[in-house]
Amino acid sequence: MSEPPSLSIIVPALDEAADIAAALQALAGLRRRGAEVIVVDGGSADDTLARAAPMADQTLSSARGRAAQMNAGGRAAGADVLLFLHADTRLPDDADTCIHDGLADGSHVWGRFDVRIEGRAALLPVIAWAMNRRSCLTGIATGDQAIFVTRRAFDRVGGFPPQALMEDITLSRRLKTLSRPACLHQRVTTAGRRWDDNGALRTIILMWSLRLAYVCGVSPARLARWYGHGYDKTR
Repeated sequence: MSEPPSLSIIVPALDEAADIAAALQALAGLRRRGAEVIVVDGGSADDTLARAAPMADQTLSSARGRAAQMNAGGRAAGADVLLFLHADTRLPDDADTCIHDGLADGSHVWGRFDVRIEGRAALLPVIAWAMNRRSCLTGIATGDQAIFVTRRAFDRVGGFPPQALMEDITLSRRLKTLSRPACLHQRVTTAGRRWDDNGALRTIILMWSLRLAYVCGVSPARLARWYGHGYDKTR
């Protein structure tokens, strides 16, 4: 009987045919060391799944939406620790060891990495520093930071909430009732497309406006419509 994977890496994807091969190739070393990679497609109009299949342990289809896709991947995962990775985010080579060390003493049941944002905008290093610092202070993580969690904790809080936006914020709040996050200072690298394409200041204002509206009780469905008007990247 084969051993279960050491880590399940769940990648939600939508129309990522141009980039999915590179994203999965970057995970090859982790797969060789026992991690499994699960790609969950949300109804791509291109051949994302076909391109992903040779470099993933599982390829699944689900309803569109990161929350639904990541929950589907979580249900299919074979490891005791789940890592949710955006297709445009790259992990450090030793991510598995970092996660193991972060959870080893039992005081944390989940965590996230620091982030570095790769792009043209001069403000990106400042934005990344602020994201990392804010996350450490508040215990709230974003999807760009590659959230990881034990399966037991993920199941206990009911997974990602079925909402169109801010699913990572709500999951963090739920997981904080179980433990503070392990804030790993090793960095993932995420693409700065939204800041480059839409302008750094404009994107900062948009994201903080959405967060404030969410705290004030505006529904995620309405926030998703505002997000779509303010920023054209497909969710």
